[in-house]
Amino acid sequence: MAYSDRELLARLIKCEAGGEGENGMKAVASVIMNRVNAAYGEYQRTGQGNLRKVIFQPGQFDCATSILNGMPNPQTIWASPPEKIHYEIADWALSGNRLYTTGDALWYFNPHKPTCPYYFPRNRTGRFQVKVGNHCFYNPTKLYAKT
Repeated sequence: MAYSDRELLARLIKCEAGGEGENGMKAVASVIMNRVNAAYGEYQRTGQGNLRKVIFQPGQFDCATSILNGMPNPQTIWASPPEKIHYEIADWALSGNRLYTTGDALWYFNPHKPTCPYYFPRNRTGRFQVKVGNHCFYNPTKLYAKT
């Protein structure tokens, strides 16, 4: 049975940011929905406004792949059902809400350090916006439009 968009988003929120508190989960949900609604660049071209295409775009979310670095991935969207809070945040994001501090962020990652690099990813298409919990969030640079 295929999961609904709401279920997929709730599962991805739990897997990607379940330990980051409510603001951390909302920040991750904001990035996912920013990608869904991207008006230009890679995410507009590959996602085409489709949540499933965004979630399952290869190489984007570790939690959406069963094999990671050639090994079975134990932490996936299929391994752990969401709880009430994850559904609530999915509903919040699907209703058009965004965490304002993340701006137009299209990327996030946990650097496992106290500071965030100014650019991410390596091709410098994202510029640091804010750190929420352990994750650094990045808004698109002008270079992103060329992706």
